[in-house]
Amino acid sequence: MSGQRTKQRKISATDLDTLAGVPDEAKPTAFWLWLNADPLGRVLADPRVLARRMKTGEPLDLVAGRVEGHLYMLMDAGWLTTFDHFGDEWILLWHPLKVDMRDVHITSPEPPENLGRLPAGYPVAVGGGRVGARERAREEVRAEGAARAAAWDAVQADRVPAPERPERPWALDAPPMFCDKHMPGGAGQKKCGPCGDARRIRDEWMLTRVYEEKLTDYHEAKQETEGVWDDEPF
Repeated sequence: MSGQRTKQRKISATDLDTLAGVPDEAKPTAFWLWLNADPLGRVLADPRVLARRMKTGEPLDLVAGRVEGHLYMLMDAGWLTTFDHFGDEWILLWHPLKVDMRDVHITSPEPPENLGRLPAGYPVAVGGGRVGARERAREEVRAEGAARAAAWDAVQADRVPAPERPERPWALDAPPMFCDKHMPGGAGQKKCGPCGDARRIRDEWMLTRVYEEKLTDYHEAKQETEGVWDDEPF
């Protein structure tokens, strides 16, 4: 995606408004994506590749797990989505920064024309092997939703549907980011050992949640492939 690094990018107040629904935990990754995705807001959705590019000095697995958790949050908040291109999963930011596009050469793939914005709380997965299944699931959910909406409008057009309770974001249940003394804003430029301990505990908690979600998906898929057997003879 040559040309994108030579173009100055500025984050405006309008841009910051788009982060209103994003958990604070995921905002550093959102800022990084703003400044490092291509000018159209596209970048390969591989948490390990992204973690390696961030160069935080921390263990790669730790950073990759944290980035993966942040991507879940950003998709859950409707700030970005993903799409498949010949087996590779790509991130698409819904609100990329404004960039002077003159002399910029874009090499990232075009997202599908029917790519729609997912509602907040839509179940998502990041990276590896599930892209095609998720795309089929999205299409099926959209088709089923359209059919239900049409039937509902035809039978009970005058009835207002009950609001759905939103899914609780992980960040609200996570351990605090900083020590009690420096909550909620942190220690700033000063180094604080208790703050570092709190962050490591929070990172481990987030990694555990991501792992639990992956295990849940694994066991659900395993149940579907194995089927249910009973004791009745053939």
